[in-house]
Amino acid sequence: MADPTPVLDDLRAESDELDRLVAESAPDRWTLPTPAPGWTVAHQIAHLAWTDHSALLAVTDEDGFRALVEQALAAPDSFVDQGAEEGAALPPAELLARWRAGRTALDEALRGAPPGARFPWYGPPMAAASLATARLMETWAHGLDVADALGVTRAPTDRIRHIARLGVRTRDFAFAAHGLPAPADPVRVELLGPRGEQWTYGPEEAAQRVTGPALDFCLLVTQRAHRTDLALRAEGPDADRWLDVAQAFAGPPGPGRPPKEAVR
Repeated sequence: MADPTPVLDDLRAESDELDRLVAESAPDRWTLPTPAPGWTVAHQIAHLAWTDHSALLAVTDEDGFRALVEQALAAPDSFVDQGAEEGAALPPAELLARWRAGRTALDEALRGAPPGARFPWYGPPMAAASLATARLMETWAHGLDVADALGVTRAPTDRIRHIARLGVRTRDFAFAAHGLPAPADPVRVELLGPRGEQWTYGPEEAAQRVTGPALDFCLLVTQRAHRTDLALRAEGPDADRWLDVAQAFAGPPGPGRPPKEAVR
């Protein structure tokens, strides 16, 4: 049974870092476009606030969350964008306050959850640690979009270790999301962390292997960079195919980001 405290602490730190970035931005900079088509800085923060609220419902109000899922099924192509649009229409100070209140409430709910509890989500039910990891992954990924819009480079931290582990654990899901059968053979993943340490997953003797910087792997599984722009190496056909379809987030496959050469 995983103790959620470490990932909850890292989620709080990741959120606080992004909070400082946007809180120091003038209101007109909240309207700057981000790499996500049609989404401004405000859309990105609104999406995080909306998803935190969804997670809070999952933890504290299962019936309320079920109603949210029904809304998503009724409008699968516009549901997420609608939530972002509604939040982005608020004044920046009000939106920021909403995000702060929501993520604080979620943090308290997850820290107070009974040991072993599992909560509904848009995919399989998740334990508190897994739900917090998903929130960390989204906060980090959308924070990259915000930083890009504001012209800020954010140095990676050891907090991305949770995202790397999630990316490995969601390998079979990524294949299924693309309508492909999950590979039968295990994969060995060897990643170089931000401080030069090695993070490893899977059996050492596995023939299917993925190696490279942890940051690049996290950029890939969150679809924040195209594979051709990353220093990741695959050995074996299953590992190679995985790098083409990898995603750590729930829902249908996203379009991803085009190669840098394609946007010049």
